[in-house]
Amino acid sequence: MGRSSIRGRTAQADPADRTERTEHTGRGDRGDGAGQGGGRRGHRRGAGRPRRRRRRVLGWIAGTLVVLLIGTAGAGYLYYRHLNGNIKKGERSSAETGVTKRKPNAAGQTPLNILLIGSDSRSSAENVKLGGSKDNAGNPPLGDVQLLIHLSADRKSAAFVSIPRDTRVAIPQCTEPETGKVFPATNAIINESLARGGAGCTLATWEKLTGVYIDHWMTIDFAGVVDMADAVGGVDVCVKQNVWDRPTAAVSGGSGLKMKAGTHSVKGKQALQWLRTRHAWGSDQMRARAQHMYLNSMIRKLKDQNVFTDAGRLRNLAETATDSLTVSKEIGTVKKLYDMAMELKSVPTDRVTMATMPNIEDPQDRNHVLPDGADAEQMWQMLRDDVPFDKNGKPEKDDKNGDASPSPTPTPSSSPDRIGVTVVNGTGSDTQAAVPGRAETIAQELADKGYTRAVKDTSPAAAEARTVVRYPSAELKGDAVQVAKSLGIPVSSVRRSTDASGVTVVVGADWRSGTAYPKKAAPSPGSLPENSDAINGSDKDQCMDVYAPYRW
Repeated sequence: MGRSSIRGRTAQADPADRTERTEHTGRGDRGDGAGQGGGRRGHRRGAGRPRRRRRRVLGWIAGTLVVLLIGTAGAGYLYYRHLNGNIKKGERSSAETGVTKRKPNAAGQTPLNILLIGSDSRSSAENVKLGGSKDNAGNPPLGDVQLLIHLSADRKSAAFVSIPRDTRVAIPQCTEPETGKVFPATNAIINESLARGGAGCTLATWEKLTGVYIDHWMTIDFAGVVDMADAVGGVDVCVKQNVWDRPTAAVSGGSGLKMKAGTHSVKGKQALQWLRTRHAWGSDQMRARAQHMYLNSMIRKLKDQNVFTDAGRLRNLAETATDSLTVSKEIGTVKKLYDMAMELKSVPTDRVTMATMPNIEDPQDRNHVLPDGADAEQMWQMLRDDVPFDKNGKPEKDDKNGDASPSPTPTPSSSPDRIGVTVVNGTGSDTQAAVPGRAETIAQELADKGYTRAVKDTSPAAAEARTVVRYPSAELKGDAVQVAKSLGIPVSSVRRSTDASGVTVVVGADWRSGTAYPKKAAPSPGSLPENSDAINGSDKDQCMDVYAPYRW
C-alpha cells in the first residue's frame, strides 16, 4: 500500500492526539498504541479533545524475541528448570468458537498458530514507568498489539499477521477462567477483548473473525523489552530522510527518535523509539510497516549469527523475559518454548512474510477500522488452507490439498425430511445492509431438496462474513454436514456451537444471491491482497519514508 492512499485520511495534524482516551471509546482507545493500527489512524482525531502523550512499548516485538532468544540458548537445562517457575500460565480459550484444528497432511503434520498479545498492563511499578499514564495503574489490561504467527504444516514457511488494535469486531461471550465472571458478547474494538476474559478471549475473538484455529497464545507486558533489544546487539533500520519524531506546533508528543538518513543499527532506547514512532511515519499503518521491518531485520540477524556469547547477559535477559511472559498452559515450559523457537528458526528468511489485515475506515467512527471484506477473507482463507504468503517454495507434487486421507463423513441421524433446519439471514455487514429474503430463499431451497422442516428465522441476526452451518451437540454433526453438502457449503464451515438450538444455516455476506453456495478458486501461494502491505523476510532494501513535518 502506498503512502498516498493512507496520507489522504491521516496526514492532517490534530490537537486531539493529546487526549488520554476519547469519550466514544472509553478505555478501548488508550494513548499512543503500542503497535500495528495504533487505534488512531495517523493524526485524524476530532478537534477539541486534549490528550497527554503516552509511551507505548511494543509487546509483540518482545514476545517474538522471547521465543527466538530462548531458542538460541541451547544449554543449561537446570537453569531452564528455574526459568520455568517464572512463566505464568492461563487457559487457552475462554469462549467456544467451534473452529477446529486443520487435519494433518500426508506426513502427519499440522500448521502451528501462535497469537502474540502485547498487553498494556500497569500492574507493576516498572510497567507504569515504561508505559506512562500513572492514572491507569491497576486497570484491566488491553491487548494493544496482536500478531498471529502461522508456521506452515511442513515448517517451510511462516506468516506474521497484525490486526490493528482499533478494529471493530464481534467479541464473543467470554468467561474469565480465574473468577468465573461472564462477559456478554459485544461489538467493540479488538483490543478490549483482553479485558473481557483474558488472553483466551482475545484468542476466541481472532478465531471468530478469521475461522483460523489458534493453538496457543503468549502475552508480554512492558518490562524487559529494552533489555531484550540490547541483547540482540543492534538491529539495522533505514530512513530515507533525516527523522526527528518530536512535538510540533500542531501535534504534541513523539517518541524522540532522531537519526540521519541512511541505515543505522539501533538498540536499547533508540530501538524502543523506532518501535514507538508513529507521527514521523505519517500513520499507524506505516508504523506497522516500520515494526515489521525491524522484526524481519532482527530475525535475519539471529539466524546469521549467535549474538549471545555473554552468559551473564543472557541469564539476566532470560530472567527478565520469562518473568514478563504469560502463555497458554499447553506451552508453559521453557522446553516447549525452545522447541517452538527451533521450528521458527528452521524457516528460511525468504519464506517469512510480515503482513497486516486489509482494513478500511469504520463508517461509524473514523478512529476505528473494519476488515476489508473480500480482501481480509482472502488472507484468512490462505491461513486456514495453509497456503504460503510467499511464492518462493517448491510446489508439492504428492500432497495437493495438504490433508491426509479424509475423515469418514459422520452419519446423519435421520432422513432429510425429518431433520429440522433453521435458516438465518446474516448477509448484512458494517458497510452494507442485509439482503432481504435470503433466509426464506435458502429455506425454500432446502425444502426443495427434501428438508421439508427447514424454516426461516425472522428475528434480527448478527452479521456473518462467511456462511456457516452450526449444530449444538455431537449427535447432530452428521445432520449439519449433510445439510452443508446439500447446499454446496464447505464442510470446514460446519461448526459446533452452544448458541444453536438445532442445525442452523447462517447465510453470510459471502452468499448474497443465488441458491447454491458460490464456489471459490483456491488461493495460490503469494496471492495476498495488495492492501496487506506484505514484506518478505529476505528484503534488506526496505527503508522508511519520513513524513515531511518530521524531517530536519
